[in-house]
Amino acid sequence: MDVMPQQDPESGRPPEPSPQDPYVMPAEGATAVPPPPPTLRTTLRRAAFGAVAAGVLLAGALVAVDDGEGDGPKEPGPVERAEAATTAGSPASLSDLTALIGDRQKWVESHPRDAPSLATLGTAYVEWARRSADTAYYARAEETLKRSLEARAGERGNGEAWVGLAALANARHDFLAAKRWGETVKRQQPKAWSVYPVLIDAYTGLGDQKAATAATEKFGELRKGVPALARTAELYRGQGWREDALATAREAADRATQPAEKAEALHRLGELAWERGEPEEAVAQFDAALRTDAGQHASLAGRARALVALERTDEALAAYQSALEKLPRPEYALELGELYESLGLDGDARTQYTALREMVAGAKRAGVDESLLLARFEADHGDPDEAVELLRGQWREQHRSAAVADALGWALHRAGKSQEGLEYAERAVGTGVRNASYAYHLGVIQRELEDYGPARRNLEQAVRTNPAFSPLAAPLARQALEALGEPPPGGPGDMQPPPPPAPEPKPEPKREAERETESGAGRKTKPEAPAAPSKSPAPAPAASKEAAAGSAAPAEGGASKSP
Repeated sequence: MDVMPQQDPESGRPPEPSPQDPYVMPAEGATAVPPPPPTLRTTLRRAAFGAVAAGVLLAGALVAVDDGEGDGPKEPGPVERAEAATTAGSPASLSDLTALIGDRQKWVESHPRDAPSLATLGTAYVEWARRSADTAYYARAEETLKRSLEARAGERGNGEAWVGLAALANARHDFLAAKRWGETVKRQQPKAWSVYPVLIDAYTGLGDQKAATAATEKFGELRKGVPALARTAELYRGQGWREDALATAREAADRATQPAEKAEALHRLGELAWERGEPEEAVAQFDAALRTDAGQHASLAGRARALVALERTDEALAAYQSALEKLPRPEYALELGELYESLGLDGDARTQYTALREMVAGAKRAGVDESLLLARFEADHGDPDEAVELLRGQWREQHRSAAVADALGWALHRAGKSQEGLEYAERAVGTGVRNASYAYHLGVIQRELEDYGPARRNLEQAVRTNPAFSPLAAPLARQALEALGEPPPGGPGDMQPPPPPAPEPKPEPKREAERETESGAGRKTKPEAPAAPSKSPAPAPAASKEAAAGSAAPAEGGASKSP
């Protein structure tokens, strides 16, 4: 069951936990989940703890010890499955994650100083918040992870809690803090594979491609299999290596065995298909992800984007609404609002934009920085100057990813500062990522600056990469291309070399008497009798005649004829 334990399904928001009982889940927000089997509760021992997965993974799972009851091996329960996913570095299903959270809550009630269990619970809260879009759980995650560090400092072997704090910082878009936590763990335990996923996310958020590449390669050395393939596919995707990204993502999907892991791999294939302008393939992959794991709610939004491209608008609207109901992320509200706007449904669009602002405000109260998304909204639908200020703040905080560079360049253009915005837009496209929106933004800015050749190339790149990349912007990209028209014959004028200058005509040979007179200038000489004029003057060389003709009437194309 894809819900949190011990909660009422009719309530929309969970209350804050009681200070007297900070680890018990609230009594609102979802349906109750049956407790683990009694044999599991009575036979768990504190023998050893698994390594903690970073970012989207769980940490510090307990090892179940068989008590000898029963003759054959037992079917793994949800807690055991979540622990196995953690140890492998893979995502757990939401239902298994729910069971693990409930199990750890019960344990820490009676063992409040158990640092590894607190680290596991805190990291599980981070994962639940990320995958449910319920930002209230971030505060609980922070409190629980700090309690773990109070019970045992990170320097004394509690690196699980530090990795959990790095995952929390990434989820809140505080990439500098995530980098600090992650690098602290790496210095102490360079072979702890679980720290590298959080470092990859932090470096990517900061726009440090070199460090992200190194961390991905190290992760692949330490943790083989599907998790490493998934991270490598994302690395190739961010660098614009489409064929490599697709091949690696397909291998990850083929090798995945658990439903949550398989669904995540299929979702990635859907995103890759969408980005290269293949909406039919994208729909097929997103549908497969949802069939594999109904909790893969992000595939609902991905499916909606692809349905828009296929002009299956009613289905797209239903898919977006379902995505927002199950995974209320503000970016989905922005996409749905723009779809409504493209259909002329301005009232419905405003409703979604209002919902977006409310989601961003709620996220801010939970410590989540949604400045990038809010700035993208303001640039196109609100106050571009406000967007510029938000994004300048991100840049000062070293958030210099391709997404931030693109958004800042576009916001500056919308605010009437196209020349300044050009630098950031070029930087975004220069990372190599194949994003139709980035190419569109750069092309529009270049057209505004009357740099028509590059503008045409980038606008063509946008519509060629993904003809339906946005219900609002894609039609504008095609209109901009039509306004530019076809390039002039022979290519853009600014790409043609300047015509060579016409050679100066050579003077006619001087008479021998004139040369002698000039050579003797300045000294006394006996004047000579004037030479008799020749019967016919010496003809000028043919080359000189052609050059003279060329200087008077240049040949077509600006080049003079060869002699």
